[in-house]
Amino acid sequence: MQGLAKLLVIEDDAQAQTNLASILDFVGEPCEVVNAAQIDTLDFSGVWSGCIIGSILQPAHATKLNDKLSRASHIPLLIANKQFTFAEELTNYVGDLAYPLNYPQLSEALRHCKDFLGRKGVNVVSSARKNTLFRSLVGQSRGIKDVRHLIEQVSSTEANVLILGESGTGKEVVARNIHYHSSRRGGPFVPINCGAIPPDLLESELFGHEKGAFTGAITARKGRFELAEGGTLFLDEIGDMPMPMQVKLLRVLQERCFERVGGNNTIRADVRVIAATHRNLDIMISDESFREDLYYRINVFPIEMPALRDRKEDIPLLLQELMTRMQAEGAQPICFTPRAINSLMEHDWPGNVRELANLVERMIILYPNSLVDVNHLPTKYRYSDIPEFQPESNPLVSVEEQERDVLHNIFSDDFSLDELDVFADNEHAPQALPPEGLNLKEMLAELEVNMINQALDAQAGVVARAADMLGMRRTTLVEKMRKYNLQR
Repeated sequence: MQGLAKLLVIEDDAQAQTNLASILDFVGEPCEVVNAAQIDTLDFSGVWSGCIIGSILQPAHATKLNDKLSRASHIPLLIANKQFTFAEELTNYVGDLAYPLNYPQLSEALRHCKDFLGRKGVNVVSSARKNTLFRSLVGQSRGIKDVRHLIEQVSSTEANVLILGESGTGKEVVARNIHYHSSRRGGPFVPINCGAIPPDLLESELFGHEKGAFTGAITARKGRFELAEGGTLFLDEIGDMPMPMQVKLLRVLQERCFERVGGNNTIRADVRVIAATHRNLDIMISDESFREDLYYRINVFPIEMPALRDRKEDIPLLLQELMTRMQAEGAQPICFTPRAINSLMEHDWPGNVRELANLVERMIILYPNSLVDVNHLPTKYRYSDIPEFQPESNPLVSVEEQERDVLHNIFSDDFSLDELDVFADNEHAPQALPPEGLNLKEMLAELEVNMINQALDAQAGVVARAADMLGMRRTTLVEKMRKYNLQR
């Protein structure tokens, strides 16, 4: 089975290894993290979506690595180690990374890797392609992880796929992922919205027509099945397809052939069909408004897209992705305050990711080069239990300097001296170092768990309010609760 090409990370620092693996996993980027002593075990002749070079502690390992990479000119290189300067002379060097990684920097670096692979003509199913094309699949929630896993399972097959989910969840995004990760990615991807075309024109749109087939048919015309030859046909909103067309579609799926409207020649159909709907087809079958036999033809492999309200923990990363994309298209940068993000995470998002994208675009138009706080949001996105935002930085500082990237906050374990003041009067913390010493990491973890539990108890289990009480973002608290397996 063909899977995603991995990103190779070579890093000797154990903590940096852990952080990189966590961040790349968080954004859904498959990777293999090794230290420089393991480079002899790696197959550099294989296909990698990129290679990140971090700290190399032994000069001998650096020399050997440089030699191997100079002979692996098909692998794009990203340098996160300023001492590894001779890599910049290699033809496959594409750019630098700076620790700590943030999402815009990582996204841009992966785009450079994808561009390099494209210039080399390397045909890989790379996550770099996924990262640059399909923003609705960004996230680390259980639901979106399951969707990515199902896509990887079904992409290499020819099975018909039915994508279910509310409007705006990204069903076409899933269909495009399946196509671009399949053996048909060299062929066309042809979408058609079955509910947007009048019933009397849908047959012609799907199967084409011959000259003179009906009034106005002054020339012959190919339909979507012919246009999708060798590729993928995406039938969006198939639940809106009229019953007579359902019968004709069923025949094509069964016999893999069709005729144009007004024609007699049988045309073979080498097309993979992916369908999608926001409707409940089981109920429609009971109501006799959807054919049961067609349902079983298209529902070989179902994929259900979760609603945004069911994966709110993905909202910070989706915001970063949407802002990065719009800036790449020429929009002015903006930054949402932690308070604004927390408020957005309280919303139910009936329009799902499409609604979130529209909101980001509106905020960019209204407040370019600005911090967006709760009071800037439309009224329906404001929630009164969010405390007033107090900026920590000079208002004259640029947006780039004010922005604290979501990923950095989630994965940072740094302590400031001010934060240590909490230990002074804490009964659980030792007032003096015991003669036999102690495990500082375990003690701090125990204290952190204790404080989190106290905050959650004080706020009746409301995570957003507990996070405010602890002086951190809601997303940060959610990650810490996962880390310590705390359930609420």
